Amino acid sequence: MKIQIDPSQIYSTLRKKIIHLELAPGSVLNLSDLAKEFKVSRTPIKEALISLQSEEWIRRHGSHFIVTPLSLGRIREITEIRMVMEVQANIWAMERITTEEIKALDTLKEKIGTFDDSSSNLSIVGFDFTIHHSIFQIAKNRHLEKILERILSHYLRFWLSIPRQIDHTVFFTESLELIEAIGNKDKLLIREHTTRHIQDSVAQIMGTG
Repeated sequence: MKIQIDPSQIYSTLRKKIIHLELAPGSVLNLSDLAKEFKVSRTPIKEALISLQSEEWIRRHGSHFIVTPLSLGRIREITEIRMVMEVQANIWAMERITTEEIKALDTLKEKIGTFDDSSSNLSIVGFDFTIHHSIFQIAKNRHLEKILERILSHYLRFWLSIPRQIDHTVFFTESLELIEAIGNKDKLLIREHTTRHIQDSVAQIMGTG
């Protein structure tokens, strides 16, 4: 007898594996194999894969699905979207932030100091994601938050594909500057830090920074 599992749980599990590169870019997802793995029928697997396909985590390849490959064209396209949306989200965060939320960002700043040379790339970029996502929540626009969360999740795959160790002392510099600019209500610096952070991220991912 097959166990009843919500397709959203299967979706979440597969999405996490794709982001963390446990399912490598370009790898084939076989419905029958996945049904055995999750101990379910093929129907909830199909539903989960359709959701993943709609968010471009996977692509249909003949009768199978494959994990969306990483490519320069892909990082370029999502960066163009991020450049517009993230700047606006950070400005809205500046305009809408509360005293309690400022304290919460200050707590995140303090946690940056706990990273050292033994910290994994996953822990470093994962915490950077937490910082950005917290700012998106402060912007108080749920639709924009969801779009940017998905874009940053795609970025995570690129970051985790880097074979070299990320220098945490450099990596968090611009995030710290952004938090400071939001707290100081400095719109010009928010634009500057956000744009530079995105540009530097792409350069480091591509090995040109």
